[in-house]
Amino acid sequence: MSSAKPYKLICLFIFLSAWCFAEERKPNVIFIFADDIGYEALPSYGGLDFETPNLDIMAKGGMRFERMYTSPICTPSRVSMHTGLYTFRHKHMGVLPVHLGTKDKVDFKSMPTFAQQIRENGYQTSVTGKWQLATLEEWPNHIKNAGFDTWCIWQIWSEGKKMPRHWNPCLNKNGKIMEGLEKKFGPDVMVDFVLDEMESATKAKKPFFILHNELLPHWPVVDTPDDRKMKQTSSLKGMISYMDKLVGRIMKKVDDLGIRDNTYVVFMGDNGTWEKDFKNPKFGQKGERKHTRHTIHGNVNGGKAKLCDGGSHVPFLVWGPKQVPAGSVNSELIDVVDLFPTFCELTGTKVSKDLAVDGRSISNQIHGKKGPAREWTHQGLRNDQNIFDGSWRLFLKTGALWDARKLPMERVVKKAELVERKAVLKKLKAISESIKSNPPKAPEPINSY
Repeated sequence: MSSAKPYKLICLFIFLSAWCFAEERKPNVIFIFADDIGYEALPSYGGLDFETPNLDIMAKGGMRFERMYTSPICTPSRVSMHTGLYTFRHKHMGVLPVHLGTKDKVDFKSMPTFAQQIRENGYQTSVTGKWQLATLEEWPNHIKNAGFDTWCIWQIWSEGKKMPRHWNPCLNKNGKIMEGLEKKFGPDVMVDFVLDEMESATKAKKPFFILHNELLPHWPVVDTPDDRKMKQTSSLKGMISYMDKLVGRIMKKVDDLGIRDNTYVVFMGDNGTWEKDFKNPKFGQKGERKHTRHTIHGNVNGGKAKLCDGGSHVPFLVWGPKQVPAGSVNSELIDVVDLFPTFCELTGTKVSKDLAVDGRSISNQIHGKKGPAREWTHQGLRNDQNIFDGSWRLFLKTGALWDARKLPMERVVKKAELVERKAVLKKLKAISESIKSNPPKAPEPINSY
């Protein structure tokens, strides 16, 4: 027997072992869900008012989804994100008044979450930031029951009053109020927690899913650590800039840990920009309103708390593994309910056939492949809902039709014109009737596309 043969066999064994390990290795996911930021705030979407260099790097090194839509305020958007259900199904159409100490909560036992499924698949699951889904004094186990092992959450309500989130924040870490934060900036503390969770899971060789509910740039407009260092006045621009800096810290940690090839970093806004926080320097000029934002595609009006493009059109970026085509752009319609099946598919998490959602996975699209197409999105706010097909928006309560073919501009279709739009109205009304009469369904089998 040649002396070279044992050597070749050893090399073959090492190769096959490494290949098997790579095949079995589950990918990590870090989902950055930023509070109150519309698509127009990012230069990668053509925005002209703000600077986000790290998010620009994410867009250039990953995939940018041009048309992600969600409901225009936090609770409806976030419940749809967690459960994969449209607002009229989960029935949380307004802000849950956690800031007033409500005893109500989102029932994640009757409406399962993706985090519950992913945790059962052996993942270390963590969450940070805003939790406007239950008052933790009333429901201390709500986060754990929602599917998260560890957390660093803004304690919105404590001892009979609303608590601060930015400077001298009131933060709940794994069930206990953190001490020694008098001079700390809440968003910094939460990113520190994210980095620690990434490092501990990596050292333990355990896959992780982190939902980072970034607190910025939600009002009140406050001075960030960089503003204080540079002696600058607080502004929405400064808050967005600092948010971007924190995104950069997370991206850097992914690289430092050497896990980029197996870690998806996702960035998204929970709803549109709170327009009142932006003071338009061009106000008074033709076509310029007090809070108008600007893009290369035109002016953006409206924002958070309004059922319009400005209120529900948000950025959605995916960065990380080589399988995500660098610098790619996807122009399909995406709905926030699509996140549930997408995260389950990315993590190889099988979902019971008894669990039904309204979303469909865009895992294939994230990897530059063809996947199931969506022809419309659904948004809900308080006592109204709308159906948007990319060109037209139908309001279900009033029957009003908006022309959205020249976004970012939208206009109300006048009664005299409705006769000409009978086919459009018929189509959108049929969609509305269809989703209400047909229940949600189990996500399609993993890797079926």
